[in-house]
Formats: sequence, structure tokens, C-alpha cells
Amino acid sequence: MILMRHGQIRANKVGRWHGSTDSPLTWKGRRQATRTGRHLFRSEEIHAVYCSPMVRCRETAELASRHFELPVMAVDGLQEMSIGQWEDMTFRDLVNEHDFMQRSVADPNFRAPGGESLNQVALRTTAALRHIESLHEPEETVLVVSHGVAMAVALASFLDGSCTRWGEYHFNNCGLTDLLLSPEPVVERFNQHAHL
Repeated sequence: MILMRHGQIRANKVGRWHGSTDSPLTWKGRRQATRTGRHLFRSEEIHAVYCSPMVRCRETAELASRHFELPVMAVDGLQEMSIGQWEDMTFRDLVNEHDFMQRSVADPNFRAPGGESLNQVALRTTAALRHIESLHEPEETVLVVSHGVAMAVALASFLDGSCTRWGEYHFNNCGLTDLLLSPEPVVERFNQHAHL
């Protein structure tokens, strides 16, 4: 499968956490998704397209898969990590006021008030990706449009056996990552974004 992070949203520009906060792509985000779609059409044979149900992922998936003329299927398990009452805070304030990242890494069951833990995100994202894999033949390629933290948590879980290593996987907007899950999880290309 080809993992793709959604295009730019305003929160990305200003450094705010939008997990369960739904927001549309910026003009630049739409352009990123369109360029990525042209790149994929020239270089890949895509058999199916899946995305998080969030608006930014739906828009990205639709723009990126336009040339393939495939339906975009939303999968709830691909949603971004929710941090509940701390949504829309800046990353700086999350660190300075709540020590959020460090606390999450130290205890993968730690949750922001009303939010999710890393373990919860790991369970649902890895299950969603395994389910998508089960729907296709080994020779088929699928595009999966999701979010930076959700995909980082999934990769850390698959590759390192620990969701707490999610900080080692940074995804640019519309960056592409090739993930094979069977027989063992392996990444063949990580966060490729030269097409942008």
C-alpha cells in the first residue's frame, strides 16, 4: 500500500494540533494533492483508494485519485489522533503547558482530557491497515490517505513493535510511503515528496 498524508490545512501552517478537529485543505493543500495525483498516475497502477473520513483526507484522496476514476472509501480507523479538550492548541503550548509528547511516550496509555492514548490509536490504525490489506490480492496496490500522527503511530507499531517511537516518523503533506505488511512489515520508500 501507498500511504499518503493529506495536503496542507491552515493548522499545519500555524503549528496547531488538529486531530478530531475537521478542517478543509488550503489552496496550497489542494495543489499538493493535485500534483501528487499526476505523479501517481504517471508512476503507479492503483487498484483502490481509502482515506480517513476527515474532510482534509477526503479532499486529498479525491484530488489525488481523480485520474484513476476509482471510488474513495472512508475508513474510520484511519482518523487522526484526538486530543480532546486540548484540540487546536499550538504544538509549543502542548509541550510547555502539558508536556504532552513526553507524557505520551513515557506512558502509551496516557490521554489528554477527552482524547485518545497512543495505544488506542495504534490498535485502530494497525487494524484498519490490516483490514484493507485483507481485501486485496498481493499484486494489487492501494492508496491510503491518512494523517501524520496516525500513520506515524501505525508505522512505529508495525516496524518497531512500539507505538511510543512514533516521533521518529515525520510525514510531509502529500508525502508518499510504500508499506508492505506481509509476510513481515517493511517500508520500501518513506515520505517521498520530490514530486511537489
